Amino acid sequence: MSMDKLKVGVVYGGKSGEHEVSLQTAFAVTNAFDYKKYELVPFYISKQGTWKKGPVMHAPFAQIEDLKLEQSAGGTQDALNALFGRLYGGAEALDVMFPLLHGTFGEDGTIQGMFEMADMPYVGAGVLASAGGMDKVVMKKLFAQAGIDQCAFTYFNATQWKQTEHEMIVQVEDQLGYPCFIKPANLGSSVGISKARNRDELKTAVEFALRYDTKVVIEEFVEAREVEVSVLGNDEPMASVPGEIVSSGEYYDYAAKYIDGQSQMLIPAPLDPEAADRIREAALQAFRAIEGNGISRADFFIRKNDGALLINEVNTMPGFTPYSMYPLLWRETGVSYAELLDRMIELALERYNRKQALNYENGVQA
Repeated sequence: MSMDKLKVGVVYGGKSGEHEVSLQTAFAVTNAFDYKKYELVPFYISKQGTWKKGPVMHAPFAQIEDLKLEQSAGGTQDALNALFGRLYGGAEALDVMFPLLHGTFGEDGTIQGMFEMADMPYVGAGVLASAGGMDKVVMKKLFAQAGIDQCAFTYFNATQWKQTEHEMIVQVEDQLGYPCFIKPANLGSSVGISKARNRDELKTAVEFALRYDTKVVIEEFVEAREVEVSVLGNDEPMASVPGEIVSSGEYYDYAAKYIDGQSQMLIPAPLDPEAADRIREAALQAFRAIEGNGISRADFFIRKNDGALLINEVNTMPGFTPYSMYPLLWRETGVSYAELLDRMIELALERYNRKQALNYENGVQA
């Protein structure tokens, strides 16, 4: 490592249904880094799960397709040697990993656990927060325990559906009614989500969601405004100004988020100061409820008939595409894109250094 540059491994792609979203995020992030301050090493994970490691970057990628590192000779072995280099004092050891992997195997604690085993500092949430934030059912249980208001919901797994489909349908109809939303429990970016208005649509929606995960969560429909808050920090997190989504579709789906750019983002959200403060405080409460670190985006509903604030979810790996809320909210709060990247890396190193000071021996005092 040159004395004045941090060597940052940027990991993107992955086996999840959000592979393409990850590429868009990585393209935006690698274009925003200050190459005078950092040495970037790209790590691409294919849809099949193979790794490719590229050479140190001296300039951003020209186009998204270049992120797939077709010209790169370094395969999975090279990538893992670099990743685990700190353990055996490898000359090419990285200073910090920056995962830009959305969804399964990237946002769910699995790669975070790999970084922990490699003794590698990494940006973003830890193993527990990543896993808890990824599984919508576990996340909702954590919110409930923390006393954070949320929509009514129910859930079941593929085996329960297969064995007791009729009972599951009746449960949904009794507890939630129509319309309702059906989601895979472990996926983000609105992939696999459907709205059901009747029993036939519910059956179709559940079968669709079960293509993406073995567990589904079903939520009541709420006529509401959608408001989001970005959170940044470790033990003393800060909340951005809230922003409001006015969707181009019936709900804020994948196309509205990443493709058409037609959804309107109102930043800051048109809220009175008291309501804005209440939402910011709730975002910090949700961050603490999942044991958050680094970054997260908290998404809320403001119910139209009574103004009640309901948390929808937290996202521990929010997108950084040109249409993404997370960096836009911080920009409005006075933190630029480049400053945000700096701060995220600082937080990763801060958390790593704090953990290094812990004693992992048998607990017997000297």
